[in-house]
Amino acid sequence: MEKFIIEGRTPLQGEVTPSGNKNSALPILAACILTDQPVILHNIPNILDIKTMRSLLESLGVSVTTIDEHTWKVQAEEVRPANLDPELCRNIRASILLAGPMTARSGHLHLPPPGGDVIGRRRVDTHILALRELGAEVNYNRDFTFSAKKLIGTDFLLDEASVTGTENAIMDCVLDEGHSIIRNAASEPHI
Repeated sequence: MEKFIIEGRTPLQGEVTPSGNKNSALPILAACILTDQPVILHNIPNILDIKTMRSLLESLGVSVTTIDEHTWKVQAEEVRPANLDPELCRNIRASILLAGPMTARSGHLHLPPPGGDVIGRRRVDTHILALRELGAEVNYNRDFTFSAKKLIGTDFLLDEASVTGTENAIMDCVLDEGHSIIRNAASEPHI
C-alpha cells in the first residue's frame, strides 16, 4: 500500500504552477467561435479532451496555432457548420458546448450525440431547452441539428442548474438581439 509521510514544522518554499483546468478550458475554447478576432489562451492543459476539442474546432474552420505547449492562438475568422466526426464527439461530453456558439454565430450545427464518461444520468435536455427558449430549433434523429435564423434575448428558467447547460446558454446569448436573464443558472467559479 502506498502512503504519504508528512513531517511537519518544516518551512515550505519553492514555486508551483497550477495546471490549467479542463472544465474551464473546454468552454473557453468553444467560446472562441463567437468572434472572428484572434484569441490567445494561456495555461491550456495538455490532455486528450482538450486535443479532441481542438480537432472539433478545426473541423469547423477554426484556426488553432500552438504558440507553446500550454499557449494557443485561436481564430474563428470563418466558421462552417461541417459534419463533425461522431467518434470525436463520443469521446468528450464537451462537444455539446459547440451548440450554443455555433448556432449563435452561423445559425446551424449538426452534432453527433456527445459522449464522455458515464457517471450517472447525463442528459442534454437543459441545453436543448435553453437554446429553444432563445429561438433555436433543435431536432434529433440519431444526431442533433441546431438551427436559428435569428436569436432573441429572453428571460428563461433552466430546468436544472447544469454547468455546461449554463455555459451553452451564456454563449448562445452573446450574439442574440436584446437582453437575456438566465434563471436557475449554475454558479460554479469557472462559469
